[in-house]
Amino acid sequence: MSVLLLNTRRHAISTLGSAYQSLRSLKSVSDRHFIHTSAIRSTFWEKEKKSGYKTEVTLPSRKQLIVDGFRELREEVQLWKEEMKEKFESDPILVYRPGEIDVVFNFKDENALDKWVVTTDADHREGKSMAKLELSAAGAGLFHGDVNSEHVKDGIVKRTGYANIRTKRVRRSFKRESTYDWTQYNTLVMKIRGDGRNYLINLHTEGYFDLQWNDVYHFVLFTRGGPHWQIVKIPFSKFFLSSKGRIQDKQGPIRLDRVTHFGLSVGAKNNMDGPFKLEIEYIGLEFDPNRREEFAYEMYKTDKYIVAT
Repeated sequence: MSVLLLNTRRHAISTLGSAYQSLRSLKSVSDRHFIHTSAIRSTFWEKEKKSGYKTEVTLPSRKQLIVDGFRELREEVQLWKEEMKEKFESDPILVYRPGEIDVVFNFKDENALDKWVVTTDADHREGKSMAKLELSAAGAGLFHGDVNSEHVKDGIVKRTGYANIRTKRVRRSFKRESTYDWTQYNTLVMKIRGDGRNYLINLHTEGYFDLQWNDVYHFVLFTRGGPHWQIVKIPFSKFFLSSKGRIQDKQGPIRLDRVTHFGLSVGAKNNMDGPFKLEIEYIGLEFDPNRREEFAYEMYKTDKYIVAT
């Protein structure tokens, strides 16, 4: 009986030792290939803000990285000096006069085009659209190109045909992420000259958690076409929330202190393939005391098992 117990104990110890070695080998393999953990937290989470888009990036040489690094360091120090100067001057805007427009993006400024990024479906090898952002003969920003709904036949992509411009991430000196603070305004103002197409205005408000990285507030920009400029005024209360292109059931007003990007999109939906052209002189903000609406859309409370608004 004692011999049987001894053999059983030895077998259990041997089994536990094999299982431990297997777990160690599995951990080493997973660390190299399968499981990616954050450098900040040992969790199964990685920072991926493109949400599936895989864009090839060609890295420069080490020498070029060093040269670019010193150049950026000089620019960041200069930006930090300006921030400190603005902080010590301490001259905030306390009175917002009705009818006065504070311009945020002005294409007449020097290096205005450097603040924007142009993307199309072709950049991700999903379609054949093309777009550019240039200065027009009138000195305004000209967003133009050609949208094509023909997509790549790879069995994954179903619909495509879009072009988009978006401002770069708001940052303070030394690449610190920041946000726009538009809490004192209630109206978006744009001076544009379009081609009759409808464009989509995008206000990105990505938060800290990855669930909020794709939160975008939209509203449609209707253009008249023709040679005349038009002034467009859109209350922020009219914007609606979407994530990854899907309008969300639970809506609410924009957190105007968390806006990170401003963008415009055009699509080839409903057989609208072909050229497009949108000229933008400026994009600004205004406080209108006659607009007291905080959120334009009425929400209904439903049971938890009913997904509707």
